[in-house]
Amino acid sequence: MEPFLQIAPHSLAIVLSRVVAEDAPGVTESEEPPHHHTGYEIFADFKSLNMKYFWNKMVADAIAETFFLGWIDEHVLLIQGKEDHLEVLREAWMRRSLKPPQGFDIKYLGKNHLYGAYMMFIQR
Repeated sequence: MEPFLQIAPHSLAIVLSRVVAEDAPGVTESEEPPHHHTGYEIFADFKSLNMKYFWNKMVADAIAETFFLGWIDEHVLLIQGKEDHLEVLREAWMRRSLKPPQGFDIKYLGKNHLYGAYMMFIQR
């Protein structure tokens, strides 16, 4: 059974997991993320990292046109933008060229369901 989460239309849920250092046993995802204080700061880091890749102009342009929508449960980043820009980001993630914010990995991306503002999490 596929889990669904109702959120805003023209949005993308980026499910993150914290990168755990090998020398820090016992650290979990529920602990405070390093060097980030708010969801907006995590979004800003994600945006700046992905805008640096000038050789992929489509990704840089798409990421420039996205906006911070929210930060859920300290590991789900919600962004909003035009559907074609979000599709470019989905494709970049499938090609493994979308960079996560510092200190995180991207576990899943949300994909719009055919019937409106439902998101389906897709595991890589």
